[in-house]
Order: sequence, then C-alpha cells, then structure tokens
Amino acid sequence: MTGVIFEIERKFLVKNDGWKSLGRGVVCRQGYLSRTRDCVVRVRTADDRAYLAVKGALTEITRKEFEYEIPVADAKVLLADFCEKPLIEKIRYLISYKGLTWEVDVFSGENEGLVIAELELEREDEPFEKPDWIGEEVTGDPRYYNANLVKNPYRRWAKKPGPAA
Repeated sequence: MTGVIFEIERKFLVKNDGWKSLGRGVVCRQGYLSRTRDCVVRVRTADDRAYLAVKGALTEITRKEFEYEIPVADAKVLLADFCEKPLIEKIRYLISYKGLTWEVDVFSGENEGLVIAELELEREDEPFEKPDWIGEEVTGDPRYYNANLVKNPYRRWAKKPGPAA
C-alpha cells in the first residue's frame, strides 16, 4: 500500500470459540520502534511477509496510517535489535461475516490468554452486524492497543475480562 489511508477500526473481546473453524491463521510478530501519543511506528512480520507502518494519533476510532512492505530480513533485524520488548506475538485469523472481514488475534507470549476481534470500516457510522462470538467492545480502552500491550502485557493485568476463546 502506498500513501496515507484512514484507518477506522473497532475492537471487541471474543467471548467463545465459534470463529475457530472459519478462517486460516497467520503467525504475526510485531514490535514498536516508536510509541508516542501522536505517532506509532510498527514493524510486523506475517508469515513470509513484513511491513513497516506509521500511524497517527487516534481520534475516536479513526487515524491516519501509512504501511509499506519491507524485506523480511530487515524486519527480523528491526524486531530483534531495535524494537521495545516484549514483542507482540499472535496468530491472526481473517473471518468473513456478512460482507465484512473480522481480524481475530489470538495472543501468545506475554499476552497469552487475550483474544481480540477487530473490524475495519469504511466510515465511522457504518452499520455492521456482530457475530455471536463477539463480546464487549473495547475500542476506546487503551489497555487493548497493541502498542500498549508492550508496556503493560495482558499477563500482568490484575483483573482480566471474562472468558475468551
């Protein structure tokens, strides 16, 4: 992808495993080169591909984003030597439901036990129907931002949300 896009994203906890047979998983590792309130710079590997993303400040559920494919070898060096630890480790499943694609992230490592579903929309007020495996919305809760899970991993939370898949 080239140029700026506007990312409009909603996040939800996953309340059961009704989604598990609906999509194929991709192993992701990601880390952060920079995390400020106004800008996040992320490196991600997803199976045999790698990406560098620059995301602007979040306003409600929208932010500006640039994302570029980079060589996997470069991404591995950035993740190992330049990114804040712990890295975010997860398997991402793409699930089609009622014409939209849900991204279900099953975290491992320091965030093991956390399962989140994200939905990218074309506009903030776009209507959508939730599958029965979608639970509480956590879009506005900064604890669930991947960049914040580096500093405050899920395993360290004193009080965790209800059951997840």
